[in-house]
Parts: sequence; C-alpha cells; structure tokens
Amino acid sequence: MDGQPKQRLNKFLALQLGISRRQADELIASGKIFINEHGATLGARFEPSDNIKLGDKIISTTPEEKVYMLFNKPRNYVCSRKKQGENETIYAILPKEFKALKPVGRLDKDSSGLLLLTNDGDFAFQMTHPKFYKVKQYDVGLNVPLEPLHQQMIADFGIDLPDGKSQLGLEREDDSRKNWKVVMSEGRNRQIRRTFNALGYEVVSLHRFAFGGYNLPPDLEPGQFRQIKKTS
Repeated sequence: MDGQPKQRLNKFLALQLGISRRQADELIASGKIFINEHGATLGARFEPSDNIKLGDKIISTTPEEKVYMLFNKPRNYVCSRKKQGENETIYAILPKEFKALKPVGRLDKDSSGLLLLTNDGDFAFQMTHPKFYKVKQYDVGLNVPLEPLHQQMIADFGIDLPDGKSQLGLEREDDSRKNWKVVMSEGRNRQIRRTFNALGYEVVSLHRFAFGGYNLPPDLEPGQFRQIKKTS
C-alpha cells in the first residue's frame, strides 16, 4: 500500500519459516521464492500487499509468534521427526501445538538434559554457529576412572579426531575419577563420546545442564518442558 515501507524479504522469510537469514538467502538464491509470480533476487524488498510464495505455497504475511522452550530430554528419545528403530522421537512427548518447534542443536539418543526448541531461525543460528562461542556444560560418567595423563591430553592438548582436534574443559566431580563436568563451545556430532572413545573409555551417561545463558531448572523433570523468554 502507498506510504508503507517495503520489507526485507530475507528477514520476512526467516521470521515466517523459522530459519536463519543466511538460510533465507540460500532459498532466494535457489530460485524457490517468488514475489507476485516473479522470481525473487537477493536483497529484494516487497510491499505488504505483495504475494510471497515458496514454490507453489503462499507464505502468510501474518507475523508468527516466536516461541522459546526449555525441554528436559529423557534418554532413548531422538531429536528428529521420525522414530529410529524402537526409539521414539521427542515429538511423541511434546503437545501438538509445539510440533513445529525445532531443536537448537541436538542431543543423541543416549544423552539427556537441556534441549532448547524454537521456531526462531535466527536465534537457533546464533546459539549454534561456532563464531558465537556458546558454552555448553555436561555431567559425564565414564565406565572406568580417567587416567591423569588422559585428563591432561583432553584438557590441555586436545585429541585428534577424523573431523579435527577436540579439546574439552574437564572438572572432576568426585574422587572416583569416573564422573566429570565437561565444558565445550563446539557442537560436533557425538564429540564428547568420540573424544573419550579415542582413548579407550566408554561414556555411560551424558547429561547437559547448561547451554549458553540457559540452565536446566532443578524442578524440571525428564520429559517436562517450559516456555521461556529469549535472553541471548
């Protein structure tokens, strides 16, 4: 409409589709976004009255409310839309109205604890991209005591894995040397397990209790969730 400012297309797509602006730009560059039946270009803006489509699907211009959730993930659930063998997905626990939320990062099937879910793609990107250096903290239990030399190797020098060096902050939690607090800012697939496995240890329990500025509330039981306000 006359007199109303044009909107940035990539920002609009990020908000409405729950993706990052970088992913929105990738969609535009791929030729899948149309403004009034014309292929959109990078940097495009549009009028509020314009018709925006992803392929043949119209994207609503009604602003979507952003939702942020803390979820205490139980073991033996997967962070995906489909079951993996006998293992149910986390969406079997969440109510129907939250099915559209996406995990911010992941916890593998055998891991438990703090999982953030949201429909805000920019927030997810800022929480997971390495350049933002979001610290994550875990309680980790090993099958046998960690040798002091191996502790030094992991914490001071790092362990060479196929996808690069892995260096973890370690703090002993008791005298058994089996239980450790692990601090890291990376998020490579099963990185903690693979780091200890490389030295002959098995991780028997892995529980995340902090991620960025968010902590798992002590009264939030496994399988429970809580909506929160964004603080990061």
